Amino acid sequence: MFGKRGSENAAVGQVETHPAAHEQASRAAAAPKRAVTPALPAGEHLASSPSTAPSAPPPVHDNRRSENFYEVKGQIFGALIEAIDLAQLAKLDPMSAREEIRDIVNEIISIKNVVMSIAEQEELLEEICNDVLGYGPLEPLLARDDIADIMVNGSNTVYIEVQGKIQRTGIRFRDNQQLNNICQRIVSQIGRRVDESSPICDARLPDGSRVNVIVPPLSIDGPALTIRKFRRDKLTLEQLVKYGSISQPGADLLKVIGRCRVNTLISGGTGSGKTTLLNCLTRYIDDDERIITCEDAAELQLQQPHVVRLESRPPNLEGEGEVKMRDLVRNCLRMRPERIIVGEVRGPEAFDLLQAMNTGHDGSMGTLHANSPREALSRLESMITMGGFQLPSRTIREMVVASIDVIVQAARLRDGSRRITHITEVVGMEGDVVITQDLFVYDLLGEDEKGNIVGKHRSTGIGQPRFWDRARYFGEEKRLAAALDASEAEEPLRK
Repeated sequence: MFGKRGSENAAVGQVETHPAAHEQASRAAAAPKRAVTPALPAGEHLASSPSTAPSAPPPVHDNRRSENFYEVKGQIFGALIEAIDLAQLAKLDPMSAREEIRDIVNEIISIKNVVMSIAEQEELLEEICNDVLGYGPLEPLLARDDIADIMVNGSNTVYIEVQGKIQRTGIRFRDNQQLNNICQRIVSQIGRRVDESSPICDARLPDGSRVNVIVPPLSIDGPALTIRKFRRDKLTLEQLVKYGSISQPGADLLKVIGRCRVNTLISGGTGSGKTTLLNCLTRYIDDDERIITCEDAAELQLQQPHVVRLESRPPNLEGEGEVKMRDLVRNCLRMRPERIIVGEVRGPEAFDLLQAMNTGHDGSMGTLHANSPREALSRLESMITMGGFQLPSRTIREMVVASIDVIVQAARLRDGSRRITHITEVVGMEGDVVITQDLFVYDLLGEDEKGNIVGKHRSTGIGQPRFWDRARYFGEEKRLAAALDASEAEEPLRK
């Protein structure tokens, strides 16, 4: 499951409820209906157990449950909170805590004489356990590996993205307070907060999935939660070839780029797969290299043994203590890195990254938002200028040319598919203009009868790229030549 893991030294055993807990449960069941108590106070949460995760993720039903179901759930949940000691529950391991909650809920259902089928009762039990121990209604969505994004627009509206298409689900939260509590749980795990004084927050889940939260008063209709989910089984270049995102010769070219310490910039729009592609490229970094990553929210999942992960920090309540991305990148230079990887370049840190690439940290990588390789270069120049550096445009462009070797462009097409559309190298300058040349491009050929884009990856015929000597230094010139030659005969790739 995706909840926060319990403490390793958590006590194992039965929870000690309040004295006469069963009598309290009886009284709670007999009491008149009341407002639902929030799941847990902000920041107080437990974990779901991995052993209780279903073997196959449950489907998300589009049909909405009846209001009676949520009414019954609210009454039972309120009785549970009155009957159980949350402090004692927190000491249990996740499996024992889940079993204890199920036992008490079953007793409350029996006392209240709630009439429901076995399937409905199981759904109710699972939802209440998720509310107390995990992320509530989000749990079944987080368990699915085919979902790329989860978008919560207030308590009653949840959308997901599946295979590049956005669809609405029938999942809903009890109220905005429950949604707000879940948002607090997520951000508190990495020491951040979201409230009226700090209503915007970037965070991450334990698996690296990216989270953005914005709450009232900035969000009019209740908290808005967006989760960019990461697959549990990390994608590889071989899988990207299988999915048609890149051809096999193109994947071989990317392997050479990752292996030969070529300074690389991955460009693309929102949701185009930049971070996934960056993860794929880092798999070809040698294990004996020291890698330092800098991110706003730690998302990269590097497999090498010698990795130092750094994460920026927002200011505290007094407006102090902020650590910006530029501070991390500058500090990297004092940590004896061999490669510096910036999760996303979006500000003045672009200058420091270019400086690092140009001063012996070959093979450094980063991502940025741009719609083409040419636009990526323009954005780099703009970010450096916005950082307050009083440098002539020509000087900045010369620095870019001396630092960046290759730009890899990713795109999400209108049919929802993701493709690597350009592998472009930065050649040099003619006058004040930066010169680039495409090594690989993706040609759109049309669409099939199902509306899926049909296209072809091909080489542009460049025989020896600018980094040819670097490939020869690493003994990869034969694979580089074979990749460029083989792509001439590539067939159209279908989704």
